[in-house]
Amino acid sequence: MHKKTFSVCFFCGLLFLVLISCSKQLHKGSSVNDIVIYPPPPDVARIQYLTSISSSLDITGKRSAFGRFILGDNQEIPIAKPYGIATHNGKIYICDTGLNGIEIIDLENNNFEYFSPTGRGQLQKPINCFVDEDGNLYIADGDRKQIVIFDSRGEFLATISDTADFKPTDVYVKSDKIWVANFVNNKIHVYDKGNYELLYKLPEAKSGNEDFLYSPTNIYVTDERVYVSDFGDFKVKVYNHQGDFIMSVGSYGNKIGQFVRPKGIAVDRESNLYVIDAGFENVQIFNDQGKLLMFFGGPYQKPGDMWLPAKVAIDYENLEYFKEYVDESFNLKYLIFVSNQYGPDKISVYGYVESRP
Repeated sequence: MHKKTFSVCFFCGLLFLVLISCSKQLHKGSSVNDIVIYPPPPDVARIQYLTSISSSLDITGKRSAFGRFILGDNQEIPIAKPYGIATHNGKIYICDTGLNGIEIIDLENNNFEYFSPTGRGQLQKPINCFVDEDGNLYIADGDRKQIVIFDSRGEFLATISDTADFKPTDVYVKSDKIWVANFVNNKIHVYDKGNYELLYKLPEAKSGNEDFLYSPTNIYVTDERVYVSDFGDFKVKVYNHQGDFIMSVGSYGNKIGQFVRPKGIAVDRESNLYVIDAGFENVQIFNDQGKLLMFFGGPYQKPGDMWLPAKVAIDYENLEYFKEYVDESFNLKYLIFVSNQYGPDKISVYGYVESRP
C-alpha cells in the first residue's frame, strides 16, 4: 500500500474512533449512591430522579483530550430559561423564553441544536409547544400573540391569530382540533386542524361560577377531557370536549393538595393528573377523581429539587435513553420531564418506577 494512502486511512480510522468515543447517549446522572426517590423510605418508591439536561454537553458529552487535539473543543450550547416541553419521535422540544427560540434534542443521534427561525416564522416569546403525529410543531408565542406552526422539516406553515384580546399561553392538538389557552379572554379556543378556522370557545360561563376561567395558562387534552390550569383561581378545571364542566382540582392555600401558583399540567395513561406549582416548587399528582396521591420535588437544595418549575411532560416513548440511570431494583414505566426556569438543572428527568419482583 502506498504510504500516503496508508496515512490517510490511518487518520480516518483515528477520526472514526474519536467520533465513536463521543457518541454516548447522555452524560449526566445520579450515581447509585446518590439515588433520589419519592416518596422517601420507608414508603414505597414511585418516582426516581434520573438526571438533568442543562446544555448541549449533557447530550453530546465533552471530547477526550485526543478528540480536542483532532477536532477542537465542542462548543457548549446552554439552555437559558426553559418553559414548555414537548416530545415526539425521539426528540425533546424546549421553549426557551431566555433565547426566544426552541432547543431541539435528538436523543437517537446525540444532537442538540437551537431552532431560531427568521422571516415569517421568527419567534418573540415561545411559551409552550406541541408536536402532532405528523411532526408539525405548534408554538404558543405570547408576544407575537399567535400560534406559529412549522412542518416536520422546520419550514414555516402558518399562524393562528384571533381578536385583539388574544394572548396564547399553551397549545394542544387532539381529535383533528387545535386547542389554545387564551390568557386574556378567559377562554379555550378550539380550531380546525385542517384549515385553522375557529370552531368554538369554552367554557360558556359567567364570572363567579365554578366553571369560569380567570387566567388559563396551560392545557392538556385527553380523549374525553380538557384539563385547564387556572392560574387566577388556583385550580385545575376539567371539562368535556364540548365545554361542559366536570370538576375542579385543588384550591388556594399552602397545604398539600392546594396551590399558590399552578402552571404546567400533564395526564398519564391511568388518568392521573400532574400539576406544577411554581410557588411550592413541586409536582402534585391526583387521581381521576381529584384525590391527591403524592407529590415530588421541593425548593432547590440538591438534584431532584426544583427551581421555579414551569412545565411537566410525560413520555412513554424514550425510556431506552434513560434506563442506565434507573436503580437496578426498579422497572421504569415512563418518564417525567420538568422544566426549571432557574438553577443548575434546567430540565430535570424523573422516572415513574415500580419495584422489581
